[in-house]
Amino acid sequence: MHLTRQYITFDEDADEDQLVSTNAGRKRLFSKELRCMMFGFGDDKNPYTETVDLLEDLVIEYIAETTHRAMEIGRTGRVQVEDIIFLVRKDQRKYARVKDLLTMNEELKKARKAFDEIKYVGNEGKLK
Repeated sequence: MHLTRQYITFDEDADEDQLVSTNAGRKRLFSKELRCMMFGFGDDKNPYTETVDLLEDLVIEYIAETTHRAMEIGRTGRVQVEDIIFLVRKDQRKYARVKDLLTMNEELKKARKAFDEIKYVGNEGKLK
């Protein structure tokens, strides 16, 4: 996936409230998930499309900026888990969430490995 920096500009002839986005026709990546999250946090079951699009633009911008910042530290041009941890280390909520997700990822890897070993041993027994 190629992330590009998004710019929102003011149109000189338009009212102050009107914003013009430079990538209006791009495919929405997180609309379904954002709608579910918004509903989970108390919004309407079917939030306005404009609201979801704005939130998605903010999410994409945050991911792009974080990725660019992570690429500048550590090994230049590569993003590693340690770089993300370094970036969020001062924000306790983000740091705790990253640690939780990494721990959960390790537990899932171990569970998959154990499942595959049981499956392999079970298939081996059937062959004899």
